[in-house]
Amino acid sequence: MAIADNVAAVEAAIEKNKALANRQDQVTLVGVTKYHTVAEAQQVVAAGVKNVAENRPEGLAEKQAAFADHKDLVWHFIGTLQRRKVKQVINEIDYFHALDRRSLAQEIQKRALKPIKCFVEVNVSGEASKSGLQLTDVAPFIQSLAEFDRIQVVGLMTMAPIDADAAALHGYFKSLREKRDEIKALGLAWAPCQELSMGMTHDYEIAVQEGATFVRVGTRLFEA
Repeated sequence: MAIADNVAAVEAAIEKNKALANRQDQVTLVGVTKYHTVAEAQQVVAAGVKNVAENRPEGLAEKQAAFADHKDLVWHFIGTLQRRKVKQVINEIDYFHALDRRSLAQEIQKRALKPIKCFVEVNVSGEASKSGLQLTDVAPFIQSLAEFDRIQVVGLMTMAPIDADAAALHGYFKSLREKRDEIKALGLAWAPCQELSMGMTHDYEIAVQEGATFVRVGTRLFEA
């Protein structure tokens, strides 16, 4: 299938799973272009995807240079961001999906020229190989960010285990949704926490059923 067909198929699957969950709200498809060429990314954008994600400063710079004339694109940075690279990235993006420690928050506060929309990364599965806060640590961490006026916690993000079955995925994503609701209910000015960034190529449909508002899809958009 062509990339445009893949995009259409993913968008249709999102709508199908929204209907299954009786959802009327918005789900944003974030096209993950890491590891793919500028030409491939251009096909994704041409197919109507306006939200683009990269996970390395170099990749972000390359794609943004190629799309310099596309002022309507929304840029996301996903994955671990080293403190020493914050200054290269933070003022070039609209969303940051991996805030997971206070030292990183301090660096963002130091370097950002405006409030940055951030997702706090949560390790819902407890896998040792994954970054992110434990569920019990999310509320204290977010409450500790009150002094940082350059950080706006718009939501929570997680990555489920690649080998999890459907039942486990539902459980992981439900846990994140419940934690999001808990934080949202606190009414913190710096953490409206209305969004859920969860779901990738192998599990985005279940994520949508469980309330994802941003799904980060890469491989599915580019496969033949």
